[in-house]
Amino acid sequence: MHVGLVLDDLPESRAWLVEALQTSFPGIQAAGVGSLQEARAWLAQGVAPEVALIDLGLPDGSGVELIEELNRSAPGCLCIVASIYDDDRHIFPALRAGAHGYILKDQSSDDIVPLLQGIAAGRPPLSPTIARKILSSFRPQQIEDGNAPLTPRESEVLSIIAKGMTLAETAAMLGISRHTVDGYVKDIYRKLNVSSRAEAALSARRMGLV
Repeated sequence: MHVGLVLDDLPESRAWLVEALQTSFPGIQAAGVGSLQEARAWLAQGVAPEVALIDLGLPDGSGVELIEELNRSAPGCLCIVASIYDDDRHIFPALRAGAHGYILKDQSSDDIVPLLQGIAAGRPPLSPTIARKILSSFRPQQIEDGNAPLTPRESEVLSIIAKGMTLAETAAMLGISRHTVDGYVKDIYRKLNVSSRAEAALSARRMGLV
């Protein structure tokens, strides 16, 4: 592999994924972009990536859109979702759009690099949690509560920050990186339509999380 693309709107997360891609495939030229618009501009230069790590929650749309576009314009590209979302509403639309794998960003580089390197051996890069979700899809699914948009992990993060913990303290408590917590908080704010920690804490109390 020679050219790769990382699409993630969080600078720290983007840099970390670029590093993981370069570690997995020495010599690859990996470009990092922060939005669908930037990704499209990069692709418009005539570059055809051989592997792309794509986040789903972006400021100007969904990464699913880029997966669909790459499958049309660069059918040889391996599109791999790199997300914090581990629920059916994100996993299956991405796979149906043509994603070749799905990894979770709350894993360490030591976990993600072997998943990516397995591509060369023909193994789909799937985080264990995602593989279990796919297998469970063949069993009757429990209907999700439409009034509870937060994932279990997001609810856990919200309950911690609502108690006054800093992002660094939250990351340490959950055993994940600071940039992963940043991503959770960003999505929590967007889903709850709040813009401050005080508003988030109030929402957490209303939801019975604290």
